[in-house]
Amino acid sequence: MSVLSDAPAGITHADGRSVHKGLALVVVAIAQLMVVLDATIVNVALPDIAKALNVTSNSDLSWIVTAYTLTFGGFLLLGGKIADRVGRRNVFMAGAVLFAAASLLGGVSGNLGLLIAARAIQGMGGALMSPAALSLLTVVFKEGEERDRALGIWAAITAGGAALGLILGGVLTEYASWRWVFLVNLPIAAIAVVGAIKFVPESRDERAQGFDIRGAVLITGGLMALVYALVKGNDYGWGDVKTLAWFAGALLSLAAFAVVQATSKNPLVPLRVLRNRSALGADIGALLIGAGIFAIFFFLILWMQSVNGWSPIRSGLAFLPMTLLIGVGAGIGSKLLGKIGPRPLLIVGPIVAASGLLQLGLRLEPGSSYVGVVLPALVCVASGMGLTFVALTSSAVAGVPGEDAGIASALLNAGQQVGGAIGLAVLTAVSTSHTRSVFPGFSQASGQVQQAVQTGQVTAQTQALLAKVYDALVSGWGVGFLFGATFLLGAAAIAGSLVKVSKEAAAKALKESGAAG
Repeated sequence: MSVLSDAPAGITHADGRSVHKGLALVVVAIAQLMVVLDATIVNVALPDIAKALNVTSNSDLSWIVTAYTLTFGGFLLLGGKIADRVGRRNVFMAGAVLFAAASLLGGVSGNLGLLIAARAIQGMGGALMSPAALSLLTVVFKEGEERDRALGIWAAITAGGAALGLILGGVLTEYASWRWVFLVNLPIAAIAVVGAIKFVPESRDERAQGFDIRGAVLITGGLMALVYALVKGNDYGWGDVKTLAWFAGALLSLAAFAVVQATSKNPLVPLRVLRNRSALGADIGALLIGAGIFAIFFFLILWMQSVNGWSPIRSGLAFLPMTLLIGVGAGIGSKLLGKIGPRPLLIVGPIVAASGLLQLGLRLEPGSSYVGVVLPALVCVASGMGLTFVALTSSAVAGVPGEDAGIASALLNAGQQVGGAIGLAVLTAVSTSHTRSVFPGFSQASGQVQQAVQTGQVTAQTQALLAKVYDALVSGWGVGFLFGATFLLGAAAIAGSLVKVSKEAAAKALKESGAAG
């Protein structure tokens, strides 16, 4: 993916019109905001979705998050390569249209299966739109101070979009309906498409080679099979033939992907990038960090709303300190990077974040205090992640040739998304298994409580049973947080040992990638 291709200073539209760079930036930034919003906006609506669609299993509910992150991460590299060859503006608009169509499907879905399908298609739309938008930005703005400013705005929108998604998701869910967390994308996508036609020039990389559709299908299909096996293992039984068959299918698909990458003329993931020790360490670190972090939103949203009865808006605002502190941590990490290099940050950052997950795993109870238990944990997680993200980004691109910088950066992003999907599946499976072990009658008790609530026949016995259900649920989530902490500690060990990038090279890579924002 040609992310840092040189652009002529006087770039124009095909009809000779001068490009209005400010409006072009607004268009691609709006589209990027939509993609980032959908990574968090849905989380706040999950309890309402579960009630509306009669979803009783948290494992099944997790697919609403997983389907998006898996297809987004699985097709991200392919999207960038298609954009370079076919035309970035065309692919950008196609991705926006696909994203809007999937959002409409999600907004009118009447069952969980249809909603999960819509989320998967949304991820594919985002995988087309996001890399094309970034490439367009680097084509429109010439290298140097002008591009640095544009990339800073882009990075700020990417960082702020997560916070805005949580708040907007809460507002839409509470005052309109959970369906509007999807339908809100329609006018945004329309603005992006119309704006692209009027203000964004077409561009392509004439040197771009073919693209590896087989690889994208194999990696995404294999990961989906793996996640399905993990999610359904507790229901089918871990030794059941259906569970083993899904695991076998995942293994075969991923093995086929490896063979295709080694033999393809234009592989999705060039092996030369992974042969770089520092890039490999950053990619593995990103995957493990995604695996450890994504579940924090999922579990805590359920704790806030389903267990403690918080409103969607209150739940969204509860995460605001976390998203703000990630930005603060990233700013501190950017300054430290040029002084101490990335390796200390890659060790300290995940350890600090892991301490936050350990606090949740050991201290969270059904009625825990937000200020006394949850907020301190979020502060640790956010501070650690802010330091880590900056070091990961610089390490991923510092050790690779300039022509592979775009691929290395996209691979890092894809690894984090894929890691988040796999991690959520693993942590959900672990938490569900623990919940059922401490309360063998959990499923039956949950059904009894739900029926009593629906019929209005809530008795003292029902309240006692509900308290037992909540205790088992939160106990399971606590184990999930502890496992998440082990993923982060693993990231510190692997990235800290593999990454060998000087502080000068890391600082230069960070500046060139625009990640400091």
